[in-house]
Amino acid sequence: MRRDLISVLGAGVAGLCTATELAGRGHRVELIAPPGAPCPASHFAGGMLAPFCEGEAAPPEVVEAGQQAADWWAAHVPVTRRGTLVVAPPRDAPELDRFARATGGHEPADPGTLEPELAGRFARGLFYAEEAHLDPRDALRRLRAGLERRGVAIRDGAPQGRIVDCRGLGGRVPGLRAVRGEMLIVAAPEVTLGRPVRLLHPRFPCYIVPRADHLFMIGATMVERDDAGPVTARAAMELLSAAWTVHPGFAEARILELGAGLRPAFADNLPAVIRRDGALHVNGMYRHGFLMAPALARKAAEMIETEETIHAD
Repeated sequence: MRRDLISVLGAGVAGLCTATELAGRGHRVELIAPPGAPCPASHFAGGMLAPFCEGEAAPPEVVEAGQQAADWWAAHVPVTRRGTLVVAPPRDAPELDRFARATGGHEPADPGTLEPELAGRFARGLFYAEEAHLDPRDALRRLRAGLERRGVAIRDGAPQGRIVDCRGLGGRVPGLRAVRGEMLIVAAPEVTLGRPVRLLHPRFPCYIVPRADHLFMIGATMVERDDAGPVTARAAMELLSAAWTVHPGFAEARILELGAGLRPAFADNLPAVIRRDGALHVNGMYRHGFLMAPALARKAAEMIETEETIHAD
């Protein structure tokens, strides 16, 4: 079967995953990624592959599809499979019970057994053993390098093939809204954590994701606002306060980066592949970019292949 060129627009997580999936299936692909384009929301992601934890607020479709994400990513980039630890201060123990009722895939855990440096700080926790995490920026670099090794053109300019638009808010799909997320990256030499830790709190829950060399990503706020300006003082103080609650070593951490990104989201907060104006749009990743991009990439590829088969007949 002759396969026409497919132009994937956007080099965030949705675009790179879609281009990688299509190229891996033998399609002719080009990636349109203009230099100087706005930083994609995935640049500010935590990189957690945590479908069960996301089930607290996400619909079952996200939990089910997200369980395949770690295997997809592991076929292309390094993935750490050490699960997720969820904790809450004693005064917020009802939050832990609520979270347990709202999610699956967990078992009771002693936080100090899983993370020795947390011993004595939390009486109990929840352990999601099947979850994983990755370094999002490293993962995006590796996907891009993998496309280049396959001979995929990565360029600026007008698309020359069938369009798969993965540009997030830049794709201008009707019904999208922006959800602002704020995060910090800190160097904390006094802190050692082997897996993501989520702190539950009624007002400002946070998660801490370990990266190499005692670097940690602390995130992330969720603000229904389309302002991509600098991180607010309030957000920084709340995130740092929450991190200090998890481990006092964060009091001496050096702040390396404060960043804010705008996540594209539909009204139901579900990512989708949409046909519109002769193109496919992979969009609406909300807070599930790294978790859901592989599933959306597969869906886009399957839709294209179904149409190719119909046209060939």
